[in-house]
Amino acid sequence: MPTDSLEWETRDRRVAYSCPGFDVVNESVRLPDGTETDFDYLSEPASVCVLPLTPEGDVVCIDEWRQAVSRVSHGLPVGGTEPEDDDLEAAARRELAEETGHEADELEPLVTVEPANGIADAVLHLFVARGCRPTAEQRLDHNESIRVRTRSLEALTDAVADGEVRDGRTVLALSYYRLFGPDRDSGEA
Repeated sequence: MPTDSLEWETRDRRVAYSCPGFDVVNESVRLPDGTETDFDYLSEPASVCVLPLTPEGDVVCIDEWRQAVSRVSHGLPVGGTEPEDDDLEAAARRELAEETGHEADELEPLVTVEPANGIADAVLHLFVARGCRPTAEQRLDHNESIRVRTRSLEALTDAVADGEVRDGRTVLALSYYRLFGPDRDSGEA
């Protein structure tokens, strides 16, 4: 029995397509009015996005080729969780190190969102990393092309406002941090 009058009943579920990183799932569902139909969505592991701040308060950013939009995307380190990650913080630290070669003195959760819950079951966990310093070389995946650069918080905010930064995860992390982050009352954010 549904627990909410809006709830759909899942009658059958199958993976229609699978590849490294995600599956396309097909479900047979019954809608609240009794109509039976199919629903397809993208299924992927949880992911993390890191807003890395240097001891001086600058942001460690990445430029990465994004084949789906055929251009270089300017943003923050982001990646999926892996089975060997002990927890979400471990995943965030791993992605920061792999994509930028930086490590953080401290890491704190910022917010958790479902970025596209009409078409995907994705869950994105955003973190703020403080005291980020370069400690090693990047360890990029075979299909990553990434350049690291540092920007002031103001320059990154301007790049979001000007539309230079279009990556939704970066826009969300920066906006949430600027609006609700732990430093907003001190005037730093």
